[in-house]
Amino acid sequence: MINSKKLCQFLVTAKKNTYAAGNERLIIREKDRSKTLTYKEGDWQYNDNHFGGEPYGGREVVFFKGNPVYIMVFYGQVSKKISPPRKIYRFLQKALQSIPADKPFRGPKNLKDGHLRYENSYRGTIKDFSGVEKIFLKGKKVYQAFYAGGLVDRR
Repeated sequence: MINSKKLCQFLVTAKKNTYAAGNERLIIREKDRSKTLTYKEGDWQYNDNHFGGEPYGGREVVFFKGNPVYIMVFYGQVSKKISPPRKIYRFLQKALQSIPADKPFRGPKNLKDGHLRYENSYRGTIKDFSGVEKIFLKGKKVYQAFYAGGLVDRR
């Protein structure tokens, strides 16, 4: 059985060092036109694979000793009224850098920076969860993403 606390610790580190870090050099462009970010530490490996642009979708998978133990799928987009969406995604990356240690799904419950506000609503634990994150600009919703996941291959 996977240690949930160690998985959470690894997810926080992995996520802070991949998409949330904004390091474009880490991106692997796949033949299927998706993009992958990978982070490894000891027996752990994290793969963040996504398609898009606008809208975007993808999955995160964690492997322990080569075996899949965790998955999260996600789908979201920035409002068509926001062009280019780069400013919104930079703020999203800032929110994802504040990932909660005990609920490492996406960002914190709330984050504010000037006219931008991030909200994250979720239910569950690392074993089985779902949620939605939103970004507001001057009080108007300009971004939304849904996500769900949990442990895999437990039986």
